[in-house]
Amino acid sequence: MTHVGIIGAGHIGSAIARVLVAQGHQVAIANSRGPETLADLVAELGENAQAMTAADAAAFGEWAVVTVPLKAIDDLPVAELTGKIVVDTNNYYWERDGHIAELDEKKTTTSRMLQDRLPQSTVVKGFNHIPAADITTDGAPAGSPNRRALATASDSQDGVTFITKLYDDFGFDTVNVGGLDESWRVERDQPAYVIRQNADELRENLARAER
Repeated sequence: MTHVGIIGAGHIGSAIARVLVAQGHQVAIANSRGPETLADLVAELGENAQAMTAADAAAFGEWAVVTVPLKAIDDLPVAELTGKIVVDTNNYYWERDGHIAELDEKKTTTSRMLQDRLPQSTVVKGFNHIPAADITTDGAPAGSPNRRALATASDSQDGVTFITKLYDDFGFDTVNVGGLDESWRVERDQPAYVIRQNADELRENLARAER
């Protein structure tokens, strides 16, 4: 069992926390409004969860999940995430984040932007193309027919190995897209985005992606 810092307590962060605490992991969860605003969520999650500031949650975790709006990544606690694997769930919604020229012009990816801001962390894409509610309901044991698959991307083989096990623990197969610069293939408006697919279907959808 591990200690996990979750920065972002929205739908995705809360769903990931629910699965982790059910598996016996210790979770520290943070949002932008302060630990006191998470009392109801922590009460629901139970004794394996606590609310902290973002910096304290990052320090608490042996690894971390960053699931904040893209416009908030400049506020992340860089020092506390140093040396750790950071699972990036983000997507670019210009309606929420404002227009970002590098993304509009297809010159970078959201995960590359996060890695640039966390140069001493290992960023790995995860859980960005599945509806939050499905994280807690769609998992199935390894080897199950038509098991749902999720994509990942990382510049680090250690990152890919880590999230492959994490996905499996959550009940999903893994398809590796490649490095962070290829993570656009599973972002918003691409064929693989927020649909249920097994590993073969996911590979086909990734191949159909157009930038």
